Amino acid sequence: MSTAAARGPASTAPAGPATIRAAAAGDLDALSRLLGTLFALEADFQPDAARQRAGLALLLADPERRAVLVAERAGRVIGMVTGQLVVSTAEGAVSAWIEDLVVAEPEQGRGTGRALVDAAAAWARGRGAARLQLLVDEENLPALGFYRRLGWRPTQLRALRHHP
Repeated sequence: MSTAAARGPASTAPAGPATIRAAAAGDLDALSRLLGTLFALEADFQPDAARQRAGLALLLADPERRAVLVAERAGRVIGMVTGQLVVSTAEGAVSAWIEDLVVAEPEQGRGTGRALVDAAAAWARGRGAARLQLLVDEENLPALGFYRRLGWRPTQLRALRHHP
């Protein structure tokens, strides 16, 4: 998924780095709001708090194969990212999907998105992932630029979806 900006009041917090930690069940409301902001920007998805909470609960239920990481400043969740392990036959190893990167708009530009991606990459490496991959909305130019600056490169693959 792409990066997104959450609408909200301007931050009065100091400009220091955010704390990155594993999400907990008590974070679900804040995470659902962030996902609502993200999905409102993406043509392929619709915000649905009940579905987002259910998906987050599934991720939190399997911390060895799935990660939900949050960025926090002054006790407030200001960003998130998720990761999931899959087996790559091309790599002959585990790889990781990085999804749902979103940072609240007032907190953007402070390195929080980069810190979340770095933390997700460290989580994946710690579980033996040989590769990271993600999807980004083709029309989200800020997100494409963000990932490019972090060293991510496009592939020849195209995402397709089907509901069985």
